[in-house]
Amino acid sequence: MALLGKLEADVEVNAPADQFHDVFSCRPHHVSIMSPEKIQGCELHEGEWGKEGTVVCWNYFHDGSPKIAKEIIEAIDDVNFSTTFKVVEGDLLKDYKSFKLIVQATPKEKGSLVHWTLEYEKINENTPDPNTLLEFVVHCSKDIAAHLTQAQKN
Repeated sequence: MALLGKLEADVEVNAPADQFHDVFSCRPHHVSIMSPEKIQGCELHEGEWGKEGTVVCWNYFHDGSPKIAKEIIEAIDDVNFSTTFKVVEGDLLKDYKSFKLIVQATPKEKGSLVHWTLEYEKINENTPDPNTLLEFVVHCSKDIAAHLTQAQKN
């Protein structure tokens, strides 16, 4: 059984790609306002909002319990509307040696297509693939898009 894994998912949203990208690249601390049931907070630990190398700490509720993930914003691509987060501490590293989350928003005629990629290395072959986490980020994307499109209407 392979210890390296990759899961991907697409979700269509009504929010414009540039606005969706801006949330993860520059304003991840606003996600708790947009998806409060899932994300309780995102704190700046080092660096500046909107800059590569910035360290953030997420407090979130997943699989029935509160979790923490400390992440480095490894890459921000404002041309392709992509942001890459690398987990450096927290609950995910109990089951995975390494974990990366990449979120990319691609403009469509109306709204955008949000593509999530989870890249990981399991600690052992008994570790499950993070399917529930992929579902979690897809649902967060829908919450964020709903918030962004509601803000446009007001």
